[in-house]
Amino acid sequence: MENETKNGKLYFGYLLPNLFTAVCAFLGIASIVAASQDNFSRAAFYIMLALICDGLDGRVARLTKTTSKFGVEFDSLADVIAFGVAPAMFFYFSVGDDYGRVGVLFAAIYTVFGAIRLARFNVMSPSSEPSVFIGLPIPTAAVLVIMWGLMFQNHEIFKGFEFALLALQALAAFLMVSNIRYPSFKKMDLKKSQNIKILTILIVVFSTIYIFRITAITFFITIYVAYGIARVIYNYIVAKIKKNKYNS
Repeated sequence: MENETKNGKLYFGYLLPNLFTAVCAFLGIASIVAASQDNFSRAAFYIMLALICDGLDGRVARLTKTTSKFGVEFDSLADVIAFGVAPAMFFYFSVGDDYGRVGVLFAAIYTVFGAIRLARFNVMSPSSEPSVFIGLPIPTAAVLVIMWGLMFQNHEIFKGFEFALLALQALAAFLMVSNIRYPSFKKMDLKKSQNIKILTILIVVFSTIYIFRITAITFFITIYVAYGIARVIYNYIVAKIKKNKYNS
């Protein structure tokens, strides 16, 4: 009886994280269908739900100690659909279609580079730095693309500047396969002395998102993406200054 209970818990432990992964893939397909019907708010909502499921599957697998190679591969395939193909189709149906083959090309490049990003992550995971991502994570790139897409859909001030979304799509694709390092908040070493500060920041962030929603999410995700780029530029300038001082 005890063995049966143990085996049942183990089976459930393997099933649950893969169920979240399957839902993530399903939501990606639902997002593509919604975008094809010009319902971009719903398409973005599905991708955000997929983001939550993507965060849950790995955590559940670790909590139940049921991580597996199958789960890792399944998760990557689901991510390609939800955060690779779905945002690319969101971009194409909202803006890319107006630019003909260029729109198709940018959507395809984003998807392909996203798949490369995931493959590289899976290969490098055992040896990568625990506190950073090398290259922009594909879920972050997806949120960047869809949030700015919604900004252009919902604000008249952006009308006539849709070409900027082409540049954003290309930038997101490039950042995914770059060596730019981004903080990994889920692997942060949280000290008790920082708990109040972090809690305060989180309350401010979520309060802002609650009030302004799309604008706030777009702002925060843009700051995160820009931080990685700014740090590279800063490090390059500092290294250049040090080199000039040494040579002089």
